[in-house]
Amino acid sequence: MPTVSSADGTTIAYETVGSGPTIVLVDGASAYRAGGRSREIAAALAGRLTVVVYDRRGRGESGDTLPFAVEREIEDIAALIDAEGGSAAVVGFSSGGALALTAAAALGADTVTRLAVYEPPYLPEEAQAPALAYTAALGDALARGDRDAAVELFFRRVGVPEEQLPGLRQSPHWPATTALAPTLAYDDAALGDSLVPDEIVAALRVPVLGIAGAASPAFLHYGAHTIAAEAADGQYVALPDQTHDVQPDANGPVLTQFVSGSA
Repeated sequence: MPTVSSADGTTIAYETVGSGPTIVLVDGASAYRAGGRSREIAAALAGRLTVVVYDRRGRGESGDTLPFAVEREIEDIAALIDAEGGSAAVVGFSSGGALALTAAAALGADTVTRLAVYEPPYLPEEAQAPALAYTAALGDALARGDRDAAVELFFRRVGVPEEQLPGLRQSPHWPATTALAPTLAYDDAALGDSLVPDEIVAALRVPVLGIAGAASPAFLHYGAHTIAAEAADGQYVALPDQTHDVQPDANGPVLTQFVSGSA
């Protein structure tokens, strides 16, 4: 299994598949190579692209070094890109889109050549209050070491009905989920105040693609559409019949065309 050492010495585990222009996949909250769709998406892209799939710090087979800062995750992405030739497109899914966006602006166009985001959960200002309340409650739960409470807060935040939470607690997957609880704060930090970071978007000098699932609720279209609209070179697409849990065979052709520059 290949690894890279990030700027602070943290070991980041990754793998590559395919051949062609390079793209790095950035998972959202609680997802990692063995616990999400990134490997399936990579397989759908591998026919025409070199795809880098990695475990974000604190997840899977990657290490972690405290204290956390979003800048450390940007350095992780930079180390991966450097190991795979020095430049790459980056695509972020859900809250991973916020990290990908910030990394693209920080690392510059020579390093991140194209940026795609799938349903980053940014919100308009009138919907910001619950996001700020979540940030405060999540911080309190993690500060007292209550990982169960932190995960429940996250599930509520993403819309899991209250009556389903007891069943989730009894699921065999619950211990693996709570093990990742500290990294929920990493995604929350990447989202900042949950408003689209207009200055960061304006700083981008690369093609930008905002993607949403046509079957997703309207609020999940907001971030992708707004980023595409504000970017100097942005476009937006809604994938028919797709939701936040996008299917690789739906996302694959769009990302392949975008990264290869054919659309």
